[in-house]
Amino acid sequence: MTTPVNLGHPRSTAALRSVQLLLAGYLAISVLTLAAVIALRHQATLVNDAVWVRGTIVVASALLTVLFARSAARGSRKGFLRLRIVSAVMLVAIVVIIAVPGTFPLWMKGEQAICGLLLLGVALLVNGKHLRSVFTG
Repeated sequence: MTTPVNLGHPRSTAALRSVQLLLAGYLAISVLTLAAVIALRHQATLVNDAVWVRGTIVVASALLTVLFARSAARGSRKGFLRLRIVSAVMLVAIVVIIAVPGTFPLWMKGEQAICGLLLLGVALLVNGKHLRSVFTG
């Protein structure tokens, strides 16, 4: 069994608190977006199959990242590693969605851009020298 990480340093707790706040925003925006998808489901120009799939995946990934961040904040190395991986993968997926023409309506690309900025903050924090050294040291 792996021993938990010591997160007693104020810089560590502040960074993980920031990660949790960014991810709470990501989850909130994702849930609101899925609610908008449901509300606009009869407007084919605004909600297509790709929007349904992406909206659902984003809510699921946002929930997972929040859970991974909580685990990391309790000192879990596995939670921290999962958080690093999922946040990076989702960030890349968002960049692709924004860049690919045609599949997603402009409103969804805008929502994804906001989510991307939140995840960029998370990725910078969890891949920064301080937190990496705390969880690997």
